[in-house]
Amino acid sequence: MNTIRYLVVHCSDTPNYREHDAADIHRWHKKKRWTGIGYNAVIKLSGEVEHGRPNYWQGAHVRKHNNHSLGVCLIGRDKFTKAQLQSLKLLLSSWQQAYPDAHIVGHYQLDDNKSCPNIDIPQWLAAAGLTNPGINHV
Repeated sequence: MNTIRYLVVHCSDTPNYREHDAADIHRWHKKKRWTGIGYNAVIKLSGEVEHGRPNYWQGAHVRKHNNHSLGVCLIGRDKFTKAQLQSLKLLLSSWQQAYPDAHIVGHYQLDDNKSCPNIDIPQWLAAAGLTNPGINHV
């Protein structure tokens, strides 16, 4: 896998507050004839972080950027729990330590046809106290 350039935030686009997990997403992605779950991590409503694909295995979550990105999926459509957002902050912080040059983005920032994760990622990053390394645009 190439150098990680992006840490991509997604959502499951399932009804808000309906619990799903990495096993559910794995099944959905297998039905698409993928080799399995496309995300590297899934954050459940409780804030529990579940593993998806290992970080060394190319993901399947953002067209044209899978070979240089990691993806995390928040369960829900556009309303996420405080626990989820706290876990997202912690996960992204740990990924930033491992990949200090990677830029945190929402899926929509890499694909104009997407709105996922349906929150303003730059605004959320500022509120969460997270920063991106010297990149002003994607």
